[in-house]
Amino acid sequence: MRTVKTKIGTPTSDTENLKMRGVDVLTDVVGNMSFAEAYYFIVTGRKPTQQQLKVFDAALVILMDHGLTPTALVARLVGDSLVDNPQIGVAAGIMMVGDKFAGTIGGAGALLQEGIQAADKRAWAEDTVAQFRAKKHRLPGFGHPYYSPTDPRAERLFEIAGNAGVKGDYIELIQILGDELNKASGRIFTMNATAALGAILSEIDFPVAAMRGVAVVGRAAGLVAHVMEEHQEPITPALMRFAGEIPYEDPEG
Repeated sequence: MRTVKTKIGTPTSDTENLKMRGVDVLTDVVGNMSFAEAYYFIVTGRKPTQQQLKVFDAALVILMDHGLTPTALVARLVGDSLVDNPQIGVAAGIMMVGDKFAGTIGGAGALLQEGIQAADKRAWAEDTVAQFRAKKHRLPGFGHPYYSPTDPRAERLFEIAGNAGVKGDYIELIQILGDELNKASGRIFTMNATAALGAILSEIDFPVAAMRGVAVVGRAAGLVAHVMEEHQEPITPALMRFAGEIPYEDPEG
């Protein structure tokens, strides 16, 4: 029988130890690591350098809120119904972090991990765009309903990463991919914040499998604020009034 084990943390039954990734939580983590630092550490098992921490902290904050997004609206609606259980509203909103809303970081990161191995980066980008277009799939991290031709969030993330001194190979690669997409499409597809996040998280060696979790954790903080505000200054009544004005169309004519 295979031995079951974990390297992340000691069990609650072990009252003599409280460890995370081999270090003492009370003496080495609490009071000595910021939340971003501890988050990077518990996922990777490595303490981030100051360069990595600067970039990772920005990655956690950038998607925290963007107003009354679908994730925020769902959190507010559920929070309005379950006033005494704010965690359910937050959880409901977080469940919408996926391939359409906020969650394409991992898709962009996975492409970059593939492309960084290519000898000819431009040829790889051209071929990748052609494959996605042939399948009529959207390239993860490109396109935005409001930002055009650029997403200032992406530009700011690249600025922070550059100032922190990252090497920049993945940032250059995502820009090449965007160039080839625009060339093949004959129009501008905005490189959005999730594409930039896939690039900068790759720069700091954060695993692709955990990249969507950065959006989840960052957005959760914003949803806590939305659920709390919904209790104080609700928008649900206005949404219900709007819903009540949507006309019914009888399928029988």
